[in-house]
Amino acid sequence: MELGLLLEMAAGADPDRVVITDTDGTSMTSSELQDAARAAAAKFQQAGATQVGFLATNSRALPVSLFGAAIAGIPFVPLNYRLSDDQLSDQLHREPGMVVVAAPEMVERLNRLGIDAVIGVAEVLSSRDAGEPDPVEIDSDDIAVLLYTSGTTATPKAAVLRHRHLAAYVIGTVEFGGSDPDEAVLVSVPPYHVAGVSTILTNLYGGRRIVYLDPFEPGTWLDLVKNEGVTHAMVVPTMMSRIIDKVDGPVADVPTLRSLAYGGAKMPLPVIEQALIQFPNVAFTNAYGLTETSSTIALLGPDDHRAAVASEEPAIRGRLASTGRAVPGVEIAVMDDQGEPVESGVVGDVLVRGDQVSGEYVGGAGVDPSGWFATRDRGWLDTDGYLFIEGRSDDVIIRGGENIAPAEIEDVLVRHPSVKECAVVGVPDTEWGQRIGAVVVLSPDADTSVEDLREWCRAHLRSSKTPDLIEIRDELPYTETGKLLRRVVRSSFEATST
Repeated sequence: MELGLLLEMAAGADPDRVVITDTDGTSMTSSELQDAARAAAAKFQQAGATQVGFLATNSRALPVSLFGAAIAGIPFVPLNYRLSDDQLSDQLHREPGMVVVAAPEMVERLNRLGIDAVIGVAEVLSSRDAGEPDPVEIDSDDIAVLLYTSGTTATPKAAVLRHRHLAAYVIGTVEFGGSDPDEAVLVSVPPYHVAGVSTILTNLYGGRRIVYLDPFEPGTWLDLVKNEGVTHAMVVPTMMSRIIDKVDGPVADVPTLRSLAYGGAKMPLPVIEQALIQFPNVAFTNAYGLTETSSTIALLGPDDHRAAVASEEPAIRGRLASTGRAVPGVEIAVMDDQGEPVESGVVGDVLVRGDQVSGEYVGGAGVDPSGWFATRDRGWLDTDGYLFIEGRSDDVIIRGGENIAPAEIEDVLVRHPSVKECAVVGVPDTEWGQRIGAVVVLSPDADTSVEDLREWCRAHLRSSKTPDLIEIRDELPYTETGKLLRRVVRSSFEATST
């Protein structure tokens, strides 16, 4: 199956159903989306595009461009508008035949970077005079989307998602037309995040209206949930933290909200615990996935959240810190350094395989002969298959020959009553190989000292895991999608030690 067929199915089943509500309140039906996508496909073909870049925030132009590229038989490439000129130029010039759909404020920037093949978002939305696209035979193995990884530890790579990968994810996780007529999902993740693409496909296929919010602001998010009758939403941890801080009163006034999914990065336990209190009638889901896996591969569902909160048994309650179990059609394994499965509870490398898993990059594949993709995450499985992520393999601190997971120390620090968030990294050291460095952001009006924090760690961890260096700062560096930029934290320590 290819992506254009998903749109054709949705438009054929209910052509007058509203599928998109834009940031300005403008709506679009499934048949209007199909007509606009076909016109955009014709315009892309007439421009001789070999790829369709997208450099703008969330709007109707995003699904129009995504499906327009699919109908034209060329890859869709969402670009990060927050990149520096050098980083963006590098990605733009990798494909000479790229035509970029751009927001008005980005057109001049693109021209400055030597990109003249630009179509404005308004033009894409009013391309009806372009005529019908030329018929293209599309194979399920053709490239549908190229998504650049976040590059939190290294230079971003272009992950290859073929039609069959995305279709497998959609069909495996969503029932066609299975949503209630009143359902609406609030989308505030950026277009260049894999969830920004997958949420279009799954909600269109499932029959749920998409409401766009851009830029994210917690007060606006709460207002929009109420005013638009939003029933479902997805946020990253930094958004969740800001939302619960903004809630006026002990319980959020969001009467229509039924489901709130979170993912993209590790959720601090105090944040999700507070969210469960402030949104008592909302079903929470933790979604774990990667760009290379077409989005979600494991879910901690609403029943899991309720069971964890209600249980007095440590193993059950502890699952609130897990990412849940594999979704249908996906296998998850934890392996040692020799590629052998480890026992339950033992930390190792997390591998995944399934029809939705690409594990492929431009210039090479990351899937082994048996179909396993190494996520580069470290984690462990409990006896019932719940997956716990300890962090990226690149993040492991090796101090005096001992492997130390930053997450273990972060979990202790964030439990300190004065700590809002923290980050732990390895800092080069001639004697130990690496020392442990921690950056801490205090809660508003909190008053504590570095030595108080160090003593807190000593009381809850053995001495070798107590941070050697602790700095209190105003904020931590995050990507727009809520991923901690550890390389930036690490570099700041290295800069101060030289």
